[in-house]
Amino acid sequence: MPKGHLGSTRGFAAMDEDRQREIASKGGRSVPAEKRSFSQDRGLASEAGRKGGQASGSPRHSSDDL
Repeated sequence: MPKGHLGSTRGFAAMDEDRQREIASKGGRSVPAEKRSFSQDRGLASEAGRKGGQASGSPRHSSDDL
């Protein structure tokens, strides 16, 4: 949190930036590389992203629509 900022002293955003980085980096290391299916299969990641976009209902415009 920036000095002089009035706000909550609780939660992730209120932590020192170095502490935030330390905690966030643990998430990336928590799963072994061979278990990260999206890093192993780009097509699977693409399909999951497409499904998520369709499920959210937000219209996305491709470059073909421009």
